[in-house]
Amino acid sequence: MPTPGALYRRALRDAVPMIGRSHRPDVAPEVELAVAGVTVDRAHLAEYDRVCGFRLSDTLPGTYPHVLGFPLALRLMTTPEFPVPLAGVVHVGNRITVHRPVLAGETLDFVTHAEHLRPHERGRQIDVVLVGSVGGEEVWRGVSTYLGKGRAAGGGRRDPGERPTPPAATAHWRVTPRVGTDYARVSGDHNPIHTSRLAARLFGFPRPIAHGMWSKARCLAALESRLPESYTVEVAFKLPVPLPTTVAFSATGAWDFTLHDARTARPHLVGTVR
Repeated sequence: MPTPGALYRRALRDAVPMIGRSHRPDVAPEVELAVAGVTVDRAHLAEYDRVCGFRLSDTLPGTYPHVLGFPLALRLMTTPEFPVPLAGVVHVGNRITVHRPVLAGETLDFVTHAEHLRPHERGRQIDVVLVGSVGGEEVWRGVSTYLGKGRAAGGGRRDPGERPTPPAATAHWRVTPRVGTDYARVSGDHNPIHTSRLAARLFGFPRPIAHGMWSKARCLAALESRLPESYTVEVAFKLPVPLPTTVAFSATGAWDFTLHDARTARPHLVGTVR
């Protein structure tokens, strides 16, 4: 697997020269990257479970393969052919399909590619697809949607209208700054907007923000006892979770959930399990 830290350093180093560069490609890169023979370190899995709130188990949480394959997807996103520069990119959505339970003793192969580059009112969006297989059988698939901010395509921003009242909270969680550093360590996602106040301010945030995939994992951990053996969990990331803060988790019906600010009710995440 590539080393995420080196890839982030290169992306930040290239951010300033890129300002004067011509626009990036207008198509998704026609390339796949693959790594075979990825094994699970059970100590790392246990630490991930602790940081995200999962029970200790020999079965991988649905979000854990994303962490295993993330360096490969990050390598794809730092190629010159990738149409959205990594520095300043916003993770706006994620969909994971678990085809069957994956055990810690299994060896996974990962393949990643990008697709569906499209205009957005605040720039351009693209999907990065990561597929995990065991013995040639696809067992897990993740699709992360990223927004590269730029000139709005097709008019100004939409009127958000009246914000709906969130459902009654099922639980409240205190999210401390340590969440940013702990999740960066276990996930390999060392984007400094999650761990550094200075870096967060440089990108327009008054203080560090939680990783979107930590928020998703924490919500999935709260639903862990209800999940079937195969499912799809999809989330839209709304407003960032500033560190520190207190968030309210709400699960409505069987499979819809939200995460919002406990004081202001501002939405952080909206998700479904199917």
